[in-house]
Amino acid sequence: MKNQTTPYLFFTGKGGVGKTSLACANAVKLADEGKKVLLVSTDPASNLQDVLESPVHEKIGAVEGVPNLFSININPEVSAEEYRKRVTEPLHDILPEAEIEKMNEELSGACTTEIASFDEFSRFISGENEGGSFDVVIFDTAPTGHTLRLLELPAAWASFSEENPDGASCLGPTSALKSSQERYKKVVATLRDAAQTTFYLVARAEQSSLKEAARTSEELNELGLKNQELLVNGVFKSLDKSDPFAGKMETMAQKQLSGIPEKLKNLPLQTYPLLPYNLLGIDKLRSLLDTERQEKLVATNLSLSSGFTSELSGIDQLVDELTSEQDHGLIMTMGKGGVGKTIAASVIATMIARKGFDVHLTTTDPAAHVQDFMNQLDELPGNMTIDRIDPKLETRRYTDKVLEQKGRNMDEQGKKLLLEDLKSPCTEEVAVFHAFSKAIQQAKRKFVVIDTAPTGHTLLLLDTAGSYHREVLRSSGMDPSRIKTPYMALQDAELSKVILVSLPETTPMREAAALQEDLKRAGIHPYAWVVNQSLSMQPDIKDPLLKSRALAEGEVIQYIDKNLTERLYGIPFLPEEQLLPAVLDFYSENELIKTG
Repeated sequence: MKNQTTPYLFFTGKGGVGKTSLACANAVKLADEGKKVLLVSTDPASNLQDVLESPVHEKIGAVEGVPNLFSININPEVSAEEYRKRVTEPLHDILPEAEIEKMNEELSGACTTEIASFDEFSRFISGENEGGSFDVVIFDTAPTGHTLRLLELPAAWASFSEENPDGASCLGPTSALKSSQERYKKVVATLRDAAQTTFYLVARAEQSSLKEAARTSEELNELGLKNQELLVNGVFKSLDKSDPFAGKMETMAQKQLSGIPEKLKNLPLQTYPLLPYNLLGIDKLRSLLDTERQEKLVATNLSLSSGFTSELSGIDQLVDELTSEQDHGLIMTMGKGGVGKTIAASVIATMIARKGFDVHLTTTDPAAHVQDFMNQLDELPGNMTIDRIDPKLETRRYTDKVLEQKGRNMDEQGKKLLLEDLKSPCTEEVAVFHAFSKAIQQAKRKFVVIDTAPTGHTLLLLDTAGSYHREVLRSSGMDPSRIKTPYMALQDAELSKVILVSLPETTPMREAAALQEDLKRAGIHPYAWVVNQSLSMQPDIKDPLLKSRALAEGEVIQYIDKNLTERLYGIPFLPEEQLLPAVLDFYSENELIKTG
């Protein structure tokens, strides 16, 4: 990282790449150097308290053991709930309760949550909330481009009832924002000023993670946020040169680093090693940026390393369960970005096809890596078909339809606001749902495996908006008891099975748990969890660093098993470029039996 630190630092990246660890380690280092530092988290799955091993509250407080370091956790869910109340309370005497409920659900999406939390933390940049009394303010997570673009539009700040009678599902009435437009302009100007703000893009030495960082970089550039640096975390170097598995892992990591996407090549780059211990507590955080301290801790940790056993059943056993009593059904892999939903869907679909069942594999993932994985097979099973629901095409159709219907009587500013509002992730999910519905019909006669599915919020939004679910009942003229809408099909536990995918790490596990709660709100109870990239499933690891990492997985896996699901399965970590055949071969070569 550069010598000259700007007053505002943002660490951004997908769950599980280590952005909280890096944010905390840099905060501790700057505080040790004598700067007064505030560490702010707006992550809904924040583990700031665990990493610092110090209480972190929703008000600014001192971090134990580090003079000059202070922290605050802005809970996005609390911010969003307060925001929803500010929007709807003035309307209780005007609108019927059903309309209020509809508005509440419209304001329950990820976009609203992010806008509400950004509204809170932007006040640290504008000099309120004691923000001005710190030398450096570090933010663990950064706002997306959608949030920034939406709040930049003048129409977003206009009178809600006069300018935008149909509402904006993300923003709602801007009177509910605590920040004024002028204050917001000041914040954006600060973010664009390279002398004041730096954005650290955190990634792993993996292709999907680096691609995600490249996308983020491009989006920030488009918004004029050009002061960026790339931090690649968890770079593995083997300690036991006789371990072929460790050797392969090291070679793959170096290959990914040498093939960094073009869009990132001009950014300053800093790499951090994969360590045999989790970065929890001030001493370990200091070790990340202090080589001498790190070497001592590594030596101590490796001397304590012992054997390990896998606590995970193989994903082949999940496939056995899914096919034991039926020859059709809908199987959906869900989870946050970068956890392995696509490889899980590809493995499940191929294993089902190899058992002789008809299978259709499809994806709603814009990156559409399904085909990349399937191309790795020498031959596709004859009873398997693959296609893709194109989110961009479906969203364009949906956007055109909404603009035609809602934008007809709007002025240019109103149309711009509506168009930006339609760029939200919620819109894409709603648009995809119509194509998704066709796949559900197929699931009544064959297995349909879908890589990613609508979240609970999207389904509730569709339902409370009186859209598909009730529209079918109302317009068909049929007996309601004889109709099954797509939404009802997803709630049917016999037909539909949601598989939640996570990594064996704290942040991805918490994000998946939050997604599970979101689905339960919509009456959908996930069938099983799959832990991807598990080192503890590898029986012959010799490298002491990897053995130590495998041991560290145990706590997360046990927590999932005891608290989050009755069915838990795993996919091993495999250092292979041809990943799908490697996973399939692993299961044919290893008899996996659950222990513990």
